Amino acid sequence: MNDVCAGRGDPARPSLIDGSSAACPHRKDDHVSVRRELCTMSKTVVVLGAGVGGLTVASRLRERLPDKDRILLIDRSFDGTLGLSLLWIMRGWRTPEDVRVRPTATALPGIEMITASVTLIEPERRRVLTDAGAFDCDALVIALGAELAPSQVPGLAEALESESAAEFYTAEGALSLHRKLLDLRQGRLVVLIAGLPFKCPAAPFEAAFLAADLLREQGVREHVQVDTITPDPLPMPVAGPVVGQALVDMLSHHGIGFLAQRAVEKVDGDARELVFRDGSREGFDLLAVVPPHRPPASAAGTGLGGAGWIPVDARTLATGTEGVWALGDATLLTLPNGKPLPKAAVFAEGAADVIASGVARHLGYDAPEPWFTGYGSCYIELGGHLAAKGEGNFLEPPAPEVTLYEPSALFHQEKADQEADWLKRWNA
Repeated sequence: MNDVCAGRGDPARPSLIDGSSAACPHRKDDHVSVRRELCTMSKTVVVLGAGVGGLTVASRLRERLPDKDRILLIDRSFDGTLGLSLLWIMRGWRTPEDVRVRPTATALPGIEMITASVTLIEPERRRVLTDAGAFDCDALVIALGAELAPSQVPGLAEALESESAAEFYTAEGALSLHRKLLDLRQGRLVVLIAGLPFKCPAAPFEAAFLAADLLREQGVREHVQVDTITPDPLPMPVAGPVVGQALVDMLSHHGIGFLAQRAVEKVDGDARELVFRDGSREGFDLLAVVPPHRPPASAAGTGLGGAGWIPVDARTLATGTEGVWALGDATLLTLPNGKPLPKAAVFAEGAADVIASGVARHLGYDAPEPWFTGYGSCYIELGGHLAAKGEGNFLEPPAPEVTLYEPSALFHQEKADQEADWLKRWNA
C-alpha cells in the first residue's frame, strides 16, 4: 500500500480550532484561490508502533485533528502483551491470553491500521518504507519500542534455550520462567541484569520478590537462595540513592541478596555459571535474566543519533528533524542529572498528549503548548498482593525527586486497575 500526502505545512496557514474550517487570510492578489486550496488540503500523520505509546498518541491525535486529516498507525502484528502484566504471568496470577493486547478498529475509530514491518525510516523526507509499501506524511511519530538482544552476551541465547535460564520480558519467557520456578526445589535462583539500558527499572527486583513469593507458596523458599545481580551501584539508580538503598533494605528483609556493579561477560548454561568482567564467577541453578536491549534496526538506521536510541527534546519529545517526534522505549531523553529517563509505559503514555499537541501545532492548528512534565510512578510488587510505589518528578533539576511509599494492598490494586483499564481500552 502506498500513501503519498500533499504538502508539509504552510507557516501562513490559519489555525483551525476543534477541526472547524477557517478562511485563509490573504492579500488581494492572483494567489488567493491557491492559498484557499492549500488551507483545505488534508494532512497525513504516520505513527509507527502499536505499543502503549503508539496506541495512545494515535488516539490523542484523532481527538485533536479534524476528520479530514488521516492518521495511519503501522504495526507488524497488532498483537502484543501488556508489559505491566508480564511478572504476574511469571508469578502464575495471569496467563498470556489474559493480557494480550489486540487493538481493533472499534477501539481506534478514525485511525487507519496498517499491518506491516518497517524496513527504513527517512526522517528528513518524512518517509517510511515497509514490506507493504512506502508512506509519506506531514508528521511522523516513532514509537517502535526496544528489542531483546541476548546474543550480545556470549552464551546467553543458548542458555535461554535450555532448562537453566529464562527471561521475563515476553509472555512466552515469563510463562517458561513460571514453569521452571515450579520445578525448582533447592539451590540458587539468580536474577541477573545482563545489560543497560532496559525496560522498567523496577522489573528485575519485582521478579526476585515475586519468585521468592512463589517459592514460599510452594513450600521450598527456605531451600532456595535468591540473589539479584546488577551492573548498577543500586537498584533504580535514576531515582536516587535514598530510593535505591530503601529497595536494598526491602530485598534484605525478604531474604534476597543484592550484588552490585557486576557486569556479566559470559553465561555458561551447561556449567550453570556466570563469568563477570572483573574475573569473578557466580553459580546458579536457575537464571532469571533481563537480556540486553537494543533499538529496532529501523529506528537505529534513522541517522537521528544516540547510538541507535533516538534523542528527543525533554519537554516536547521532538527529534532534531522538523515534523518528527519519538516516544517510548526507542528514545533517549536525557534528564538534568545526565541520566536517561527510564523506559517505562507510564512515560510513553504521558508523552502522548505532548506529542499530539506538537503535531497539531506543526500542522497549523490551535493546540496547547507542548510540555512534558516528567512526572511518573511505578509499582514494585513484593508478593502477597502487596506493592510499594515510587512516584515523583523525573525532570526536576538537579536530579529526580522520587518518593518510595511503603508497600500496601492499595498499590497492588491500583496496578490491577490500570491493567484492567488498558485491556478494556485497547481490546474494545
